[in-house]
Amino acid sequence: MARVFRSFVLLAFAFSVAMATDHSPLQDFCVADTNSQVLVNGLACKNPSLVQANDFYFSGLHMMANASNAFGFGVKPVSVTQLPGLNTLGISLARIDFAPWGINPPHAHPRGSEILTVLEGSLEVGFVTSNVENRHISKVLSKGDVFVFPVNLVHYQRNIGKTNAVALAALSSQNPGVNSIANVVFGPNPDIWTDILAKAFQTDPNVIADIQSKF
Repeated sequence: MARVFRSFVLLAFAFSVAMATDHSPLQDFCVADTNSQVLVNGLACKNPSLVQANDFYFSGLHMMANASNAFGFGVKPVSVTQLPGLNTLGISLARIDFAPWGINPPHAHPRGSEILTVLEGSLEVGFVTSNVENRHISKVLSKGDVFVFPVNLVHYQRNIGKTNAVALAALSSQNPGVNSIANVVFGPNPDIWTDILAKAFQTDPNVIADIQSKF
């Protein structure tokens, strides 16, 4: 009986891991048909007979993303929107550029883990574990270093150098999504009630209203 129970636990664990990422494709490919009106969990497939090499091709990742903003960072994504051949494959990519001391603010990807490789410069990176521990795990990365951010955990990056920095991020979903913490809390439409946020952050409602006015 114990052996059967252990087998059941292992099977349940394997099933849960398998379900923790995008569904596996059931054919060689399913190039996204961006013009289809069919609503599915992902995008409808283009007729295979119409598929061409360009459906699996993207150019421009060598070009710097625009980092001239208040945060000092820019992202050049390569998701299913830019590369239709990614549809159903469960992967995507992004180039992240940082101005000196620029930051990629705290955010989370609800549908994908991220593996980050530093191509140029030095980055301070970190993520926070879930309640109740809320442990902050951080590391300074140099060119060639790699760091992993587990799925749905809040994380960030900061350029700690006096020159531009570049990183390449690979994600385990064709559409990992991004929840920017500041935008989610202070910039939704309509706003979260000020008194709710004031109590949550244990501060004055006027402080919350002032922050909300900036989003």
